[in-house]
Amino acid sequence: MKVLVIGLGGVTNGGKTTLAEKLKNMLPNCDIISQDDFFKPESEVETDERGFKLYDVLDALYMDEMVTSIRNWIKSPASSGVVTEEPQNTCDNVKNVYILIVEGFLLYNYEPLNELWNRRYFLTLPYEECKRRRRTRVYQPADTPGYFDGHVWPMYLKYKNELEENASMQVDYLDGTKSQEELLSYVYSDIIQELNKLREENQQVTA
Repeated sequence: MKVLVIGLGGVTNGGKTTLAEKLKNMLPNCDIISQDDFFKPESEVETDERGFKLYDVLDALYMDEMVTSIRNWIKSPASSGVVTEEPQNTCDNVKNVYILIVEGFLLYNYEPLNELWNRRYFLTLPYEECKRRRRTRVYQPADTPGYFDGHVWPMYLKYKNELEENASMQVDYLDGTKSQEELLSYVYSDIIQELNKLREENQQVTA
C-alpha cells in the first residue's frame, strides 16, 4: 500500500475546497482533510488591540490535532471510510494507492506537516479579486469592518512571503483567477503523473 499526500493551500476564497472536492471525485481512493475543521472556538482565539479576532494565524488552530489526524489517515487509509472505487482507467499497479488531499489556508508554515507532503499547491489571487470574493461569503463570526484589510490580507501576504523566501520549499503556485476547469485539469494531470511514477516503481520492483 502506498499513500500520496497532496497539499492544497493558499489564499482565502481562492477555490481550494471546490478544487479538492472535484479532485476527490476524479481520483482513485481519495479522501480530504480540511484545515477549517481544526479552528479553535471563538472564545480561545486571541483578539488584537483593534478588536479583530486573529483567525488567520496558526495559533487559531489546533494544529497538533490536525497533524495527528493526517498521520492516522496515512497509517490506515482504508479504515477512514475512503471510497475505494477507481475510475476505469486506473492502472492495476496503483489500485492500492491512497490519496489524501489536505486543503486549507495555512498549511506550509507549520514545520511538523512539511515532511508529509508529496505535492504542494498554493492558490493565489490579486487583492481586489480576493476582497470581492470575500464579500460574497458569510462567516461565523462575521467579518467586522476593516477586518480583511487589517488582518486577513496582511496575514496572507506574510505567510506567502515566508514560503517564497524558503528556497527548499517546493511549492506549485496556481493562479486562482483561472477557471475552475483549467485549474482542475492542471492539478489532476500533475497528480496522475505522480501515480504513474508509482506504477513505474512498482513495475521495477516486480520485474
